[in-house]
Amino acid sequence: MDLNKKLNLVKEACEARKLSYTPYSHFNVGAALLAKNGKIYRGCNIESAAYTPTSCAERTAFFKAVSEGVLEFEAIAVVGGEADKEISELCPPCGVCRQVMMEFCDKDEFEIILASSFDDIKTFKLKELLPLGFGPANLE
Repeated sequence: MDLNKKLNLVKEACEARKLSYTPYSHFNVGAALLAKNGKIYRGCNIESAAYTPTSCAERTAFFKAVSEGVLEFEAIAVVGGEADKEISELCPPCGVCRQVMMEFCDKDEFEIILASSFDDIKTFKLKELLPLGFGPANLE
């Protein structure tokens, strides 16, 4: 994926981050999921006082897309950090989010874009972040 496309996804993730609901952790995360049809689905983290029902930004974006019938994805950008501050550190997806990606994405092709700024962008394939992932192919 070219740099301009990555920068656009990071920008979209930063916009999504602004909508985070994080009254407990004050750690806001935004995600921008690029479907193969070119549409971008934004997600933000949404906390709950009970913690377990909390939803990560990445899963919010995936579930929005899947609930609209979209099942093929190219990449996701994820940004995060303390609320009311600029992004300044990489914010990799948690294990649950990586597992959701494994359900819907080609582990050899799907790109995960992490940014600590617009000048520091790292790109990983899903297989790099979940090397022994269990997915639909394991049940065939």
